[in-house]
Amino acid sequence: MMFLLGVGILVVSPGCKSHGEYRNKHTRAQAQAREKPQPKSADTAAAPNTHLADGMVWSSLAYPTGDRSTSGVLIEKGIPQEVSVGQPFEYVIRVTNLTSLELHDVVVTDSIPGNFNLSDATPNWRSRDGGVATWVMSNLGPRESREIRVRGDASETGMVTTCATVSYNTQLCAAIKVVQPALKLVKAMTPAVLQCEEIEVKYTVSNNGSGAARNVKITDTLPEGLVTVNDKSAVVTPVGTLGPGESKTYAIKLRATKTGSFSNRAVASADGGLESESSAQTVVTRPVLAITKQGPESLYVGRNITYTITVRNTGDGEARDTVVEDSLASSVEFVSASDGGALNGRNVVWNLGTLAPDAARTLSLTVKPSAKTSVRNVATASAFCADAVTATTDTAVKGIPAILLEVVDVNDPVEVGGQTTYVITATNQGSALGRNVRIVCTLEDAHQFVSASGATRGSSDGKTVTFEALPELAVGGKATWKVVVRAASEADARFKVTMTEDQLKRPVEETEATNFYK
Repeated sequence: MMFLLGVGILVVSPGCKSHGEYRNKHTRAQAQAREKPQPKSADTAAAPNTHLADGMVWSSLAYPTGDRSTSGVLIEKGIPQEVSVGQPFEYVIRVTNLTSLELHDVVVTDSIPGNFNLSDATPNWRSRDGGVATWVMSNLGPRESREIRVRGDASETGMVTTCATVSYNTQLCAAIKVVQPALKLVKAMTPAVLQCEEIEVKYTVSNNGSGAARNVKITDTLPEGLVTVNDKSAVVTPVGTLGPGESKTYAIKLRATKTGSFSNRAVASADGGLESESSAQTVVTRPVLAITKQGPESLYVGRNITYTITVRNTGDGEARDTVVEDSLASSVEFVSASDGGALNGRNVVWNLGTLAPDAARTLSLTVKPSAKTSVRNVATASAFCADAVTATTDTAVKGIPAILLEVVDVNDPVEVGGQTTYVITATNQGSALGRNVRIVCTLEDAHQFVSASGATRGSSDGKTVTFEALPELAVGGKATWKVVVRAASEADARFKVTMTEDQLKRPVEETEATNFYK
């Protein structure tokens, strides 16, 4: 884009004519110059405007419309009204950017006629080729103005005519924003759990880049031994579009099908081949309880039974909230329990808290049997995330056999030929049922058997009276037998009774003395 602005300077000789005459001539010359065809650029679209200011004649032209409000550039030239031959003078070329855009490659040229001696300029010209001086202003900012001051003198009278041109380029620039999304995935898992607990997994995906990440998704293929709570072996989470600086967090729950250490890698991906990986680890353990119980196989009624209970955690996880509960049989009474065991109804309960792996606790329980019986005692151990285990002990509570044998004669002394009755009594003073109680009586020569009666039937072979066995004699019970004899001769007679019973290791003997006289 280039256009031309030409002006003429009147040169006079000193003392030739009046200043007014020369001024009028100069004015007419300018009018004639406007009437005479002027060389102009192909882009020139309007005639210059002329006015006086600061003692100089200013001519201006706005390109391309001639109207400053609708044009791109304004070129102005200020010249003296007249100069004398040989007298130094200065003229000004001013270029103004009328737009709000920057103009590029701005070049100003000015023709130097043969009757003008060019001495210097500010700024200095870039080049001077024959009758043309060139100034390169490069870029001209929005509304910016720049001036060129040209200095010299005229070598003869007449008109010094200089024609200035200005050219420039306009640029239409469009900036394309170049962005780069950047994915970052962080996976976190509950570091340690018991097998019955859920494992929480969190995925945080962030876009740390300068552009949007599209079609983002998170993929996590689970290792063997871990599944989702709905039994899936892989997790695929669609995220969608993630803007610059945006972050999203997702949480899922897993469960473990076995114990062990589990580590795996999750991947976040997006369009354009974007990927980010993150790994996390969890350790799954499990408590395993074992319980043993010891107690006497048997004891006599009236004595206390003391049980020893040992519970151990044989697993690799903590047994939290460990509880031992012992159920008492109906035939025993609670006496005491160690380690804070407390009676709750018919149960004795120990709250042991947390039992570490391979740790054990030993407890004791004392009860008193109320009767002869077989006492079954069951202890159960339980804990969070552990299967309950039980231990059972059977104790036979026995009674002690203690049968009192008594023999008395009803009449003593007895006259020969008279009769007396021996009363035999067996009393069970022990705590065990008497079984198969047998009574055998031995007579001396002075005794003559008459009859036998009592709890069981008796028989005599002359000198021995034998009663059939009594099958049972209850604790505290009594059985009585009677033997009637006649005093056959004068004597200090002895009536002997022998008793046996299944639980007695030796026979019990009792003798009653009777005096037979004449």
